[in-house]
Amino acid sequence: MAQEADSPDYPDYWEADVVLRDGGTAHLRPIVPADAEALQAFHVGQSESSIYLRFFTFKAKLSARELARFTNVDYVNRVAFVITIGDEIIGIGRYDRLDNPAEAEVAFNISDVHQGRGLGSILLEHLAAAARENSISKFSAEVLPENRKMITVFNDAGYEVRRHFDDGVVALEFDLDPTERSRAVMASREHRAEAKSVAALLAPRSVAVIGASRDWGSVGYSLLENIIEGGFTGPVYAINPQAFELNGMISYGAIAEVPEPVELAVVAVPYDEVSKVARECAAAGVKGILVASDGFSQAGAEGLQRQRELVRKARAHGMRVIGPGSLGLLNTNPAVSLNASMAPAMPPRGPLGLFSQSAAIGVLLYTAASRRGLGLSSMVSGGNRADVSGNDVMQYWEDDAATNAVGLYLESIGNPRKFSRIARRLSLSKPVIVAKSDVMGLQLPPGHAVRTTQAPMGALDAMFRQSGVIRVETNEELMDVAQILVSQPLPAGANLAVFSNSLALGNVVADAAKAHQLDVVRLETGMDLNTGQSKALPVLRQRVRQALSAPEVHAAVVTLLPATGIPTSVLAEVLRECAEEAGKPLVASFTGVLDLAERTDGLLAAGDQPVADSTPAADPESAAGGLQRALPCFASPGSAVNALAAVVRYAEWKARDKGEYTEPTGCDPAASQQQIDALLAGVTGTDLLSPTRAQAAGLLGCYGITVHESAAFTSDDEAVAAAERLGWPVALKTTDARLRQRLDLGGVRLNITDAATLRANIAHMRASLAQFGDIPLEVQSMVPAGQACTIRAIEDPLLGPVVSFGLAGDAVNLLGDWSHRIPPLTTVDVADLVRGPRAASKLFGYQGLPAVDVPALEDLIARVAQLKDEHPEVALLELNPVQLSDHGLAVLNAEIRLGNHAHRTDSARRAMRD
Repeated sequence: MAQEADSPDYPDYWEADVVLRDGGTAHLRPIVPADAEALQAFHVGQSESSIYLRFFTFKAKLSARELARFTNVDYVNRVAFVITIGDEIIGIGRYDRLDNPAEAEVAFNISDVHQGRGLGSILLEHLAAAARENSISKFSAEVLPENRKMITVFNDAGYEVRRHFDDGVVALEFDLDPTERSRAVMASREHRAEAKSVAALLAPRSVAVIGASRDWGSVGYSLLENIIEGGFTGPVYAINPQAFELNGMISYGAIAEVPEPVELAVVAVPYDEVSKVARECAAAGVKGILVASDGFSQAGAEGLQRQRELVRKARAHGMRVIGPGSLGLLNTNPAVSLNASMAPAMPPRGPLGLFSQSAAIGVLLYTAASRRGLGLSSMVSGGNRADVSGNDVMQYWEDDAATNAVGLYLESIGNPRKFSRIARRLSLSKPVIVAKSDVMGLQLPPGHAVRTTQAPMGALDAMFRQSGVIRVETNEELMDVAQILVSQPLPAGANLAVFSNSLALGNVVADAAKAHQLDVVRLETGMDLNTGQSKALPVLRQRVRQALSAPEVHAAVVTLLPATGIPTSVLAEVLRECAEEAGKPLVASFTGVLDLAERTDGLLAAGDQPVADSTPAADPESAAGGLQRALPCFASPGSAVNALAAVVRYAEWKARDKGEYTEPTGCDPAASQQQIDALLAGVTGTDLLSPTRAQAAGLLGCYGITVHESAAFTSDDEAVAAAERLGWPVALKTTDARLRQRLDLGGVRLNITDAATLRANIAHMRASLAQFGDIPLEVQSMVPAGQACTIRAIEDPLLGPVVSFGLAGDAVNLLGDWSHRIPPLTTVDVADLVRGPRAASKLFGYQGLPAVDVPALEDLIARVAQLKDEHPEVALLELNPVQLSDHGLAVLNAEIRLGNHAHRTDSARRAMRD
């Protein structure tokens, strides 16, 4: 429901679609006066017990006065949220500010029929976020002792709840500052809810195809036939008002005529009928819809608006949406066996999960997987990704025992900050491979709100590396890496053994391995395999076994030219057995094979047959169980080495200490928030505010960051007085953006030791820079010599906070030698950020110079990252230069810009994003 014209304003982002504990969806928004009738209906629908627990007495109906009070709030001192499905209110939460302006009393009322769906915890999250925005730092509540469910909501939220008994009630209170536990609780709840919502789509108990057709080759015909031929274990219903019978079954005229509940509706109707069908599905209680219909993006602004409205209505009525423009989905679990896609046959069962945003690339991924013998656990085509995205499917895969590795082809990442958070957690247990072209950048698919990224080049790749994601460029590279991960254990290191029956080919492979930072510790070439199977195979087996048994060998690459009289499949089986015995990864490349009947890429096993229906084990790294028992083979040795190198990098990331999330001492987020709120009072829209130097220094001081004082002046006498106060020697600088820090252009003069020299330098600087106009000048006391660095933090509309580091000057200005990380940062993230630039070696002793105080630099970066993560209002923070010496550092200049933070895509309140 939109805001009433005469109601007080509240931020647009206070409205949100939410995923409930059981995977269903609902809409959350602030209450408005027009809700009085719906609120009364909610109240009278409650049991006597529920009414008594909420009001400590029984009220058959709310009075007109009570309805007016409950529905008229000011969204500052009194805030109330309702959760709705359709037009029905199913939950209410509110707070009222108390006499202590930093404290508010909070209360909830949840519909009896929707108890246990997590509504209370969602309302608490949104109320707490709104309260913090309104400078409320503590919630209190009075609860009857028998109201155990509400007490549990508070206790399980992750806050430090204090309680005591007072006059027969339980008095609770807790501070609203997010804690590590409260963040973990919210992430865990979000994960469970979103995983269940996708599980309901991939494993429905019943399916209806709306737009099913008897026209061979049509989308509706193919979808219905593939579901039936795929052996779906539940009932299937055909919906077509123009037909009485389809594919040997009764055809219904509308979803409302189906006699049993339908959980998944597959929609293949013309574009202009989709909205009507979605409304009918909502009325019938369908849990999810897969929209194969296209045309939304082609219909211009009207189509995009229709797509947004489709998703809004679906979510508001408890439905998830896949598509529009989706190729479909499939689930190879025998208990489900669902092929609701355009794929002509159900692929073999295996441990690989696939997501593709593009329908066309989805076809390529399916085809490539089938050709290579890779078994799939599930596959989802997101289409326009109007609702269900790769983030949602990753949440599902994390809990799916049938999935051991994950591959995603993405044309865009709508919420990279959330992607980073989910992928980092998922990558700890299951490798995540992402194919994404640099050309595609961070743009959103059709129908999404426009958010232009300002992230620096390289930030997205840095996010992938930080999250443990294996980044590849093409869908073919995705499959190259995947076929190793689903069939081989992870390598324990980067040491390789290389085998070949050709000296030249072996040397080429060894060079390629070294180019990928792999260490070739054993190179065996010139094996004669043209002596027949009885002689050649034992030699091959003995040499490979011996190499793999060596502790210094972590993996092997075998590249062979055709051997007379020995089929490729026989060689592959020997190599597979050797790798399985050793428990180490081995990849092979059979080059020069001219017989088209012999496969030279994909997973090869005895008889050159892929292993179908391979049931994954609980441990994805166990060579004895969950891996497809086959050998990963490649048409070219270069592809084999490239894919193995990516797997090695992932294994190194997984085995590496990830560090800890630690908060620097001496930080006061509450004080900094008060300063930011005061500065932004009256700032609206996209306007940015540049605080004064004193204001910036005060804000940074809340995080223990001290800016070396400088003093602007307009006369020589003012300059001398400032130098006397700051202390000699001083630096004379211009603050003009074109000339700041430009020693080469005369914008900086150093080591001025007395008043006379200062006056002379002022006169000379003004004369030499006269061509630039009347430039502003300042003086600053000198700091110890050392290395100048730059630390920059921005709030990107898509990535959220991005922290960048580089060595000041030409390294960053001309060469773009930055490293980037996405907060929050662990201790290891901070260390990697410092060591990321190519010029970082200058920090650790260079050409006889002493190393700088790296621990002090890391502490400063941790403080900047903490500030930026906690304050999305900080649109830009740049410390430049930061002068590093062998003992300490000095921040010589700080620039801050503040702005609207409403667009952060991953906030302190759970919400579904477009």
